[in-house]
Amino acid sequence: MNTGGRKVFNAKPPDKGSFPLDHDGECKEFMMKYMTCLKRNSGDNHKCRQDSKDYLECRMQRELMVVEDLSKLGFKDLKFNTQKNQKEAQEKT
Repeated sequence: MNTGGRKVFNAKPPDKGSFPLDHDGECKEFMMKYMTCLKRNSGDNHKCRQDSKDYLECRMQRELMVVEDLSKLGFKDLKFNTQKNQKEAQEKT
């Protein structure tokens, strides 16, 4: 939309909504592993997909985001077992 020569920006909320910040650093280890991978691979996130998946799983397990089928988040090609990962996370705490 253009009003008087100025563009008007209409904000749109994110498709998946917002999610709480990880104030307690519960998933910091996974986030750092992902960020290190990105740096090591010059920002090529395709090479860091497993780390990205692990980070999202951590967030879901700790209720920092809504539990979502990982295939809907772009990880259809990666093998995963969410129940196994949840059990491992519970054993660590």
